[in-house]
Amino acid sequence: MKEMTVILFERLGLLLVVAFVMTRTPGFKSMLYREFSWKMACVHSCVFGAFGIAGTVTGIVINHGEIIQDFVWQVPSDQLVVSSSLVAVVIAGLLGGPVVGLGAGMIAGIHLLFVGGIGALANGIVNPVTGLLAGWTARFFSEERVIPPWKALFIGVFPPVLHMQMLLIIHSQSDAMVGIVDKIGLPLVLSNSVAIAIFTAMITIVLREQEDEAAQATKQAFSIAEEALPFIKDDNVTKMADGLAKLLFERLDVAAVAITNQQYVLAHVGAGQNHHQHGDVISGRLAKQVLEGKRMAIADSHKDIPCQDPDCQLESAIIIPIIEGNEVTRMIYFYFRKVQHIRPVERMVAAGLGEFLCNQLKMLAADKLKAHILDAELRNLQAQINPHFLFNTLHLIASSFRKEPERARHITVQLAQFMRFNLKLVANPLVSLEKECEHVRAYLEIIQARFMNRLQTTFTYEEDKLDVLIPPATIQPLVENCIQHGLSDMVHDARIIVNIAAVEKYVHIQVRDNGCGFSEEILNTVTKRPLTKETNHGTGLYNVNQRLISLLGEDAKLLIRNLPGKGSEVRFSIPAKEGEREEIS
Repeated sequence: MKEMTVILFERLGLLLVVAFVMTRTPGFKSMLYREFSWKMACVHSCVFGAFGIAGTVTGIVINHGEIIQDFVWQVPSDQLVVSSSLVAVVIAGLLGGPVVGLGAGMIAGIHLLFVGGIGALANGIVNPVTGLLAGWTARFFSEERVIPPWKALFIGVFPPVLHMQMLLIIHSQSDAMVGIVDKIGLPLVLSNSVAIAIFTAMITIVLREQEDEAAQATKQAFSIAEEALPFIKDDNVTKMADGLAKLLFERLDVAAVAITNQQYVLAHVGAGQNHHQHGDVISGRLAKQVLEGKRMAIADSHKDIPCQDPDCQLESAIIIPIIEGNEVTRMIYFYFRKVQHIRPVERMVAAGLGEFLCNQLKMLAADKLKAHILDAELRNLQAQINPHFLFNTLHLIASSFRKEPERARHITVQLAQFMRFNLKLVANPLVSLEKECEHVRAYLEIIQARFMNRLQTTFTYEEDKLDVLIPPATIQPLVENCIQHGLSDMVHDARIIVNIAAVEKYVHIQVRDNGCGFSEEILNTVTKRPLTKETNHGTGLYNVNQRLISLLGEDAKLLIRNLPGKGSEVRFSIPAKEGEREEIS
């Protein structure tokens, strides 16, 4: 018994080495993840059936109590085959379910019937029955991807016991069979159960390696997608394609990388550069399939790659679509020299990279759309003119024509300059401070003419500091706010002071009045939200603050306070250094 146990373990050790190699094959993954299909069920049944046949061939033969260790091909009718085929059949059932278990058992059982010997019928029956029962047993562990080794060790005890019972039932008239079963029973139980437990442990290791590979592939795809962001932001299509293709070729283990649009090749880097070139027209069944189906495809032969060169080294490729706005705008080809080089990890990297790039393009499109909407809103607000101001100014001009023509002419010139500036607002998001000062002076001239001696204005600035950039129509709305709100109830001695001064690296702009100031209710909120109940909808200060922040940054926001004596002050700061001006521009 001891000798037989050692021999069985030696033979099973060889089979387990073969099984370990089998776990490294690409087709084994679908069984581990229990992705059932009839095609793969047939393939796996044949594979495990062949594994069962190998267990029979490497088994032992008992001839009147003696152990024969030669390879088992054909056995006389007075000898008994002790086979390890049940190990393969049980594993087939546990991994592939009843269909795979039954298929592998039938192949191994039919082979045992042809081998012959005592108990050939019992051997032929027990294999398919065991495979079917193992498959049904696996359903109790359906929530577990792989049965733990200790459970497999327990399950592996029953097939040899069933085998012994089948031998005793079919050969119940043979007194010698009792002795044979007594001799082979314990070695078969020990060797089969341990072998099944070891194999499930191997599968657990393989799964862990696959999970590590998947995590590494996801990390690599995410990293490459982050590095690709500057290239996909580039509006120049040729530069974008060249930069992205070079990045992917350097970071991935591929023979070549190509970037295409819907019609032709934009860039190709790597093997085949001499005949895969920019401008080549895209053709082929798979390219059309990717464009229409918007799904990744794999070219597993040279004919699926659009190449007219018969000596081309590229025989396979992974094609991933880049989707923008629910349409495939670009495709990325990962070329390989052999189809065997496309491992599951390459597929995961390609799929993950395509998904990351598509998501980044969606975010970029959303950001651009948001920026365009915001820019359109801001420029629309910039171009608006208060209708009351316009009507009052035109009325003043009309009333001055007869008695004070020079005054009417002066106001008309200032109004023309004021409106010309407003019409140009939509052209540039930033203008020089000098242009903004001219706009404010024109406005103050008109207001001064309207209010005569009721309003005093002071406008001071440094001539050499007027080359900095500022959002247009920024200071004028602040002055207008003073007139419409702060000074609205003052009959005389109203004052507005506009002061522009440079301090270190900033230019500070202050607008003061001696009016009623801001109420405590709106002092802290007037720049944060439109005050719709206020005159002119209370949007002036809010809009100016939004434009300053969006174009110059948070440091340029409006700061508002009530002055200790009377009135209020609105101020903000803009960068004055040359480097900051260039960056803003």
